[in-house]
Amino acid sequence: MKPILLGICAAFFFAFTFILNSSMELSGGSWIWSSSLRYIFMVPFLMCIVLSRKNLRPLLNEMRKKPGTWVLWSSVGFGVFYAPLCFAAAYSPGWLIAGTWQITIISGTLLAPLFFETIYTKNGPLQIRGEIPYKGLIMSLIILLGIVLMQIEHSKHFSFENLLLGVIPVLIASFAYPLGNRKMMDICEGRLDTFQRVLGMTLASLPFWFVLSLYGFYTVGLPSKGQAFQSLLVALFSGVVATVLFFKATDMVRGNIQKLASVEATQSMEVLFTLAGELVFLSLSIPAPLSWCGILIVILGMILHSYVSIKNEEGNCEKSVA
Repeated sequence: MKPILLGICAAFFFAFTFILNSSMELSGGSWIWSSSLRYIFMVPFLMCIVLSRKNLRPLLNEMRKKPGTWVLWSSVGFGVFYAPLCFAAAYSPGWLIAGTWQITIISGTLLAPLFFETIYTKNGPLQIRGEIPYKGLIMSLIILLGIVLMQIEHSKHFSFENLLLGVIPVLIASFAYPLGNRKMMDICEGRLDTFQRVLGMTLASLPFWFVLSLYGFYTVGLPSKGQAFQSLLVALFSGVVATVLFFKATDMVRGNIQKLASVEATQSMEVLFTLAGELVFLSLSIPAPLSWCGILIVILGMILHSYVSIKNEEGNCEKSVA
C-alpha cells in the first residue's frame, strides 16, 4: 500500500509540470527552454541532497563503470520523455496532455517482456522474463476510458493537426519514461538509493539538455525571467519531489512486474490534479457532467487495477511456495 500512496503523491507534484508548462506556453515561452531548464535546475537541488547523505562518491564510482549506458538510458528516460511533453504543450492544453499521458499505464505494461522478474523458489531466486499482465491491462483500459470521457468535450474545440501534434509526442514520451526508468533500475541492481539514481540520471542526461539548449539559443534566443522562474518551480516540484517519490515507489517493487504496473497506474491521478490546478490558476471552465463521469471511472479503474495486481501477486506467492 505504501508504494501506491507514494505514487499518488508523486502524481500530485507531477501535475505542476502540465500546469506550469501550459502557463509558460501561454506567456510565449519556448518548449526548448521549458524542458532543458528543468533538468539543469534539478542538479543543484539533488546534489545538495546526495552530498548531505554522503553518497556522492559511490554514485560517481557506479557511473564510471558504464558511462555510455548511463548517458543512453538517462537520455531516454529523461530527455526523450520530457522534451516531447514540453513540445506538446505548444499544441494542446495541460489537461489534454495530462490525459493523453495516461497511455503510459499501457505503455509500461507492454514493456514487461523486455525485462526479467525475480521469482523465489525452494532452490532460491529465479530470473524469468516478464509477461504482460493481461488482467491488469484490462483495468488500465478502464482508466483510459475514464480519461477519454473527461477530455471528450474539450477535444471538440481543437483542430485535428493540433490534436496530432499534441498526441504523438506524448505517446513517444509514454514509452520512453518507463523504459529509461526500468533500464536504470536493472543497471543499478539496488546498489544506489533513490536520490543517487535520480541525480545520476540527471547528470547523465545533461549532454542531451546542453545540445537542446544550444539549439534553443540560436533559434529562439534566451528564455525570459518569468519562464526561468517557472522552470525552476517545475524542477523543484516535479523534477525533484515528484521524481524522487515515484522512483522510491518503483524501487520498493523492483523485480515485480504486477506491482510495478500498479504503481505506474497511480500516475492517472495526474489528470485530476492538473484539472484542479488549471481550474484554480488558469481559469479553466468547469468540466461537463461527462467529464465528471470520467473522473469516477478513473478512480474505479485504479482501485480495480490495484486489486487485480494484489491478487496476481498472492497467486504467484502460492506458486513459489509450492
